[in-house]
Amino acid sequence: MVSVIVAAAGQGKRMKSGMNKTFISLLHQPVFSYSVQTFDACPAVDRLVVVVAPDETLQMETLLRGMKLYKPWQVVAGGSERQHSIANALTMLNQQNGIIVVHDGARPLAEPLLVEEVIHAAIEFRAAVAGVPVKDTVKLVDENNFVCQTLQRDRLWAVQTPQAFEAGVLNQAYGQAMAEGFLGTDDSVLVERLGIPVKVVTGSYCNIKITTPEDLCIAETLLQKTPTDGISLNDELEKREMTNRVGIGYDVHRLVDGRKLVLGGVDVPYKQGLEGHSDADVLLHAIQDAMLGAAGLGDIGRHFPDSDKQYKDISSLILLGKVRDLLAGDGWKVNNVDAVVIAEQPKLAPYIAIMNETIAKTLQVTIKQVNIKATTTERLGFTGRQEGIAAQAVVSLVKFS
Repeated sequence: MVSVIVAAAGQGKRMKSGMNKTFISLLHQPVFSYSVQTFDACPAVDRLVVVVAPDETLQMETLLRGMKLYKPWQVVAGGSERQHSIANALTMLNQQNGIIVVHDGARPLAEPLLVEEVIHAAIEFRAAVAGVPVKDTVKLVDENNFVCQTLQRDRLWAVQTPQAFEAGVLNQAYGQAMAEGFLGTDDSVLVERLGIPVKVVTGSYCNIKITTPEDLCIAETLLQKTPTDGISLNDELEKREMTNRVGIGYDVHRLVDGRKLVLGGVDVPYKQGLEGHSDADVLLHAIQDAMLGAAGLGDIGRHFPDSDKQYKDISSLILLGKVRDLLAGDGWKVNNVDAVVIAEQPKLAPYIAIMNETIAKTLQVTIKQVNIKATTTERLGFTGRQEGIAAQAVVSLVKFS
């Protein structure tokens, strides 16, 4: 489960607009709507929570209904401080597992790819934030504005949102901050106080926060800027056209003595292993063929021939990563994997969960997007006679265009 909290309760006094700055029109759309649309279009995201001031909940609900979002959403009343608003959203979510993403509704230019990268980093490292290296020389000054120290710029980063965390970690961080009366400037500082390292994912200098009227002008310019393909970011968000492709894969390997059994990237204890040029991971081979087939890129024999010595005994997880990158070069991303291993022995139920996790991590998707199953053929055929193991896979890909 990946939940997103969009913080949109700030009044933005520096905007001098007399209203919630996330409701201000930015190229004929409210500022908050850009980030909401980005998360709604992200395959990794399951649900949205938007936090606004208590007297703005009805207005926000009306606007969100008009946007006709695909993902489930809910509006939550915020508190007097941003931290209190996020705490209210966490209470409403009551989520202990999965990932929770927090994003400022005043950052309308967060790209979908950045969102996914931060989510994937949080899955791997438990806590992750978007950020960019500081360009200017930064100096520490005293209360009279005299320089005390020039800081080492190559280790300074300006932190942005989105920020993503394991749900349990974020809940614990907020609970401790509340108990100690600590008020932080962002979510990651609360997690840092738990002693948990926070991974920084390189963001974009375009991912600005709307704070002043000047920022609004910059955001308008960036949204209208037309890249080489002739499509502006604003056009992308408004059209939100998505292409889906589906591929199937099938593979078989013989069981032999003297080889370890590897399935789904996991070593499975058994008296025999699968024969092949690589590690002969029949499950991953079927998944790779399904991925390549969906993208119209042939099969694994074309890309990783068994006549090539560099692939001798190679881990199929490495090959899976190569296929993932090959598809990414054409703009494709895995939307979901459904696969079945056909084997009379060994019993694979104890290893399915770690297979799902290993494959999801390699494909840089959530565990929810990977579903591995195992079955037998009731002692019929070559698998029933325990001569070999087979696997079938169906993979769907998605591309935003």
